[in-house]
Amino acid sequence: MTPTIADLMSKLPGAFVAKKAAGAEAVVHFKLTGAEAGEWNAVIKDDRCEVSQGLPHFRPTVTLTADSADLLKIYSGELDGAQAFMSGRIKVSGDMQAAMQIVGMFHSEP
Repeated sequence: MTPTIADLMSKLPGAFVAKKAAGAEAVVHFKLTGAEAGEWNAVIKDDRCEVSQGLPHFRPTVTLTADSADLLKIYSGELDGAQAFMSGRIKVSGDMQAAMQIVGMFHSEP
């Protein structure tokens, strides 16, 4: 069964590694285009990650803009995230240092 963006987003809290966050606070806003266009938010606070759909309620620390199919390919391992970023398939705006730290707060097992 092919995963959906909703499947991916529902798994983010379980992939969050609290001990790597060490009191960090951040809001990651996902602006997705394509077949599963929509907006999602991952709020990292109090050593937890909570995900919701829609516009952010807080100012995002980082905004990730991508085609939903590309994000799913990164999740499945078909597309390298760094390569997608370098080629412009994924755009990241906001605090770039925080973006790099946030990536390390999640394990990458599909």
